[in-house]
Amino acid sequence: MGRQLGYDDIKAAAERIAGHVRPVALAPGGDGDGPWLALEYLQHTGSFKARGAQNFLQAHREAGSLPDAGVTIASGGNAGLACAWAARQQGVRATVFLPANAPEVKVARLRSYGADVRLVGTEYAEALAACEEFAAAGGALASHAYDHPLIAAGAGTLLEEVHERLPGLDTVLVAVGGGGLFAGVAAAAREHGVRVVAVEPEGSRALHAALAAGGPVDVTVDSVAADSLGARRATALAVEAARHDGVRSVLVPDAAIVRARRALWEERRIAVEHGAATALAALLTGEHDDFGYRPADGERLCVVLCGANTDPATLTAPAAL
Repeated sequence: MGRQLGYDDIKAAAERIAGHVRPVALAPGGDGDGPWLALEYLQHTGSFKARGAQNFLQAHREAGSLPDAGVTIASGGNAGLACAWAARQQGVRATVFLPANAPEVKVARLRSYGADVRLVGTEYAEALAACEEFAAAGGALASHAYDHPLIAAGAGTLLEEVHERLPGLDTVLVAVGGGGLFAGVAAAAREHGVRVVAVEPEGSRALHAALAAGGPVDVTVDSVAADSLGARRATALAVEAARHDGVRSVLVPDAAIVRARRALWEERRIAVEHGAATALAALLTGEHDDFGYRPADGERLCVVLCGANTDPATLTAPAAL
């Protein structure tokens, strides 16, 4: 059995980040007994990633292991934004590596958080290699988008807040990419007897494949949600969490993800990224084999809407599916 997150990790993270992140907002998702929605896209930087980034840096500061060279990460997505934001909150330097062809809007937003942006190569792998070389040469603290216990524990504080607000909660549905959010949420959920449904796109199933293979394996990625759920391999923390009772891994087709995202916009004027709509898509997919989730009568659900760093214009554009 590999390393797993415990409830003590979640409680420690909650204490560290209290007052530094926005408490999750909840909204009823429908009439009567419809699922509740955890509006985590309202978090700093537009996603749950701010929780893990803040916990990671706070913990290193407490331990005296936050170097003068600051922190570094290779990510132009939600993790990079969260790292840069948390570094600014901690008063330390953030150096973020991106491919040279990264969208200018991402570069500009990172710089708005005070990050030193380094553009290297044309692929993420090249930016990652440069980031690792930079950390080794200059002593900067290397962060990761999801594969670290402190990152996952920070993300898990979300479920702790949800449970406090919804003490009768039965089940939480959460989207899975590399598995940092899922691993953290699952650790907190075990403590409170809450079931967890881990939802992945059919074409980006790192966790689902790992469970079938008996451990993390590389998968091909081809999904409309790949920009945020496109990890090629699930973390060992996530795989270990998924082996517990009370956890179910399901898949959803891209068409359901697009439908869920548009429904949130058309019915509630909520604009989220495809990855965030993936959890809701499980309720819009007819349950069969490994696909979709059908709640029992009276089951109290919460769906995590984890991020909203998206182009609103795509909400009304013709579907490409």
